[in-house]
Amino acid sequence: MGTLDGKIAVITGSTRGIGLAIAEAYAREGAAVVISSRTQAAVDATVQRLQEAGYRAAGLACDVSQPEQVSALAALAVQTFGKVDIWFNNAGLETAYGPTMSYSAQDFTKVVQTNILGVYHGSRTALQLFLPQRSGKLINMVGKGYKGPAPYQNAYGSSKAWVLSFTKALAQEYADSGVDILNFSPGMVITDMLTQFDVVQGHEHRLKAFPAVLRILGRKPDYPARKAVWAASSATDGKTGLLVNSFSLGVVLQGLFKEIARLIARRPSDLPEIHMRSVPPVE
Repeated sequence: MGTLDGKIAVITGSTRGIGLAIAEAYAREGAAVVISSRTQAAVDATVQRLQEAGYRAAGLACDVSQPEQVSALAALAVQTFGKVDIWFNNAGLETAYGPTMSYSAQDFTKVVQTNILGVYHGSRTALQLFLPQRSGKLINMVGKGYKGPAPYQNAYGSSKAWVLSFTKALAQEYADSGVDILNFSPGMVITDMLTQFDVVQGHEHRLKAFPAVLRILGRKPDYPARKAVWAASSATDGKTGLLVNSFSLGVVLQGLFKEIARLIARRPSDLPEIHMRSVPPVE
């Protein structure tokens, strides 16, 4: 028996990266999963792959900044599987790495629309389902910046601080509802977001140490996905307001020892190659 047998889970931004890893982990543990991303082709390919592996899956293209699309995603989940038990707001965007004034207001707005309004729309939609049934797990993803300022990643970092505060407030407002409302921090995860990104020209030097940091602290998506299973399971029943963190001192020490051993043995890194594209600042 799986930890999530019989559960129905909606995961936004789940055709690649950590979102996909969470969807796969939930499916392995017995949940039916509802996949989403901005493009229907990516959704269809992911759903087909999961179904061919023997899992229950459905999906729909969804721009989480658009409330009607989020509502349509919830409707698909209910129409296909009868209910929703878990809603994981994972979808997120970031700007180029650099000072706040070096990227456009349009780029900043896109981050706000996805990382803030997307979480709001997803949370509101999930609670519309969960509150009447007096059960459910609403899990919102935080990230770098949720504990304090993130210079040169201000749009992303401040959005994650908002997510933390918003989710904690929701948990207090609905503490007696039977719904568990949680924040989830995955730590540093080796995905395209950390291996293929833009840097504002003139600020590349600030990231000289980044490959070494990623080698030490980075984990493949399946690592936090295992913790995400725990967050969605009965282990967190009644623990609304909890911050579930997959990062720990043990992760740091393990990564440090692994990097030291690699350097001593002169082995090449097993990380994907990091591609930083320099982009001009906004005039």
